[in-house]
Amino acid sequence: MSIEEFGYKDQLHRALTTKDLVIYGMIFMVPIAPYSVFGFVYNDAKGMVPLAYLVGLVGMFFTAMSYASMSRAFPLAGSVYTYAQRGLHEAAGFFSGWLILLDYILIPSLLYLLSAVALRPILPSVPAWIWLVVFISFNAAANLIGIQFTARLNRYLLVMELLVLALFVVVGLLALHAGQGAGSLTLKPIYDPHVFSFATVAGATSIAVLSFLGFDGVSTLAEESRSGKNAVGRATVLALVLVGALFMLQTWIATDLSAGMHFSSAETAFYEITERAGGAWLRLITIIAVVIATAIANAMAAQAAVSRILFAMARDSKLPAILAKVHPRFKTPYISTMAVAGISLAAGLLFAERIDDLARVVNFGALTGFVLLHLSVGMLIIVYVLYEMDRAAKILGLGWIVIGAFYYLVLTLLIKKPVALKI
Repeated sequence: MSIEEFGYKDQLHRALTTKDLVIYGMIFMVPIAPYSVFGFVYNDAKGMVPLAYLVGLVGMFFTAMSYASMSRAFPLAGSVYTYAQRGLHEAAGFFSGWLILLDYILIPSLLYLLSAVALRPILPSVPAWIWLVVFISFNAAANLIGIQFTARLNRYLLVMELLVLALFVVVGLLALHAGQGAGSLTLKPIYDPHVFSFATVAGATSIAVLSFLGFDGVSTLAEESRSGKNAVGRATVLALVLVGALFMLQTWIATDLSAGMHFSSAETAFYEITERAGGAWLRLITIIAVVIATAIANAMAAQAAVSRILFAMARDSKLPAILAKVHPRFKTPYISTMAVAGISLAAGLLFAERIDDLARVVNFGALTGFVLLHLSVGMLIIVYVLYEMDRAAKILGLGWIVIGAFYYLVLTLLIKKPVALKI
């Protein structure tokens, strides 16, 4: 199916195989993502971290199936914006895109801040803003060069992440066998009847699902895939299931290793567990791997995804037309890419001391965008998780919706013409 059938023409470079799309999805989710948020999920889940990830995986699986179906019908770069617009109504499409932007525009900032926190024990004298500038500059340059360069880089980064994860699994299991923590793998991290409640699990899942955000980003590369209309759907589901299994495995081992520990902070909980399992050397390797995976691999994928959504919405005159400009040589939406870099810097500085609030706002945008995508059991889980989110996330998220509603009214009732910015 050609995009000409939808009234567009190919502007981006079709260079990605199904394998490239699966790797992109895994890179976006980050196979070692729980390293950064383990302590927050552990506290909210009262130790049942793998259970929180399992619930999150179930909800995201139904969403992934919806993405697979819609990507076959509408192989366009706009992702949930395009699906809701074409499948429901133009207004639903706008608000889906607007809400998912709350996720995609802010998630690079969140990733940069998490990496800065991870580097703090190693280089405490380097302020967070310097790391922000370094990471943002590198990723912006990589995404401007082209999707083929990004795909090649993703392959090497994924191998690095999987090797570090395998190292933790082996060392962690050996430490448990030697008597560390719980002394063995137990069922308590999956279900602890003394502390279990649906509210507890849902509250923890609202943070755990942060690790899954990114599988949907595969659909933003639909106009750069050369493997047929089914490639995006297959890659989306496969990447989600593979990474979900890895999340549960590593958090199960980590939770049993943490038995009897008192973490110095939620932000460093996983690093303290790695030190218990293998010593300071394993902690250092883990920190370096998290920084590379989060601030480079994951953030680079996120920046690529959000620039494609901005491109698609601007192409349909829902955002300033300048955001739809494509570089004549590299075939990338370069104005959108640079705009995301600027927003990432501003948001990173604003939320530097409130990382958990930023994480919840990112989740709010993603989950509310997903709700408009499909009607299924998965939606029931997502709605319940939204309900259990803390007050700050709801206020910030609803505020974003109000701004979007006002902008949409201006766009449709007052301007009454395509939004364009001539330069």
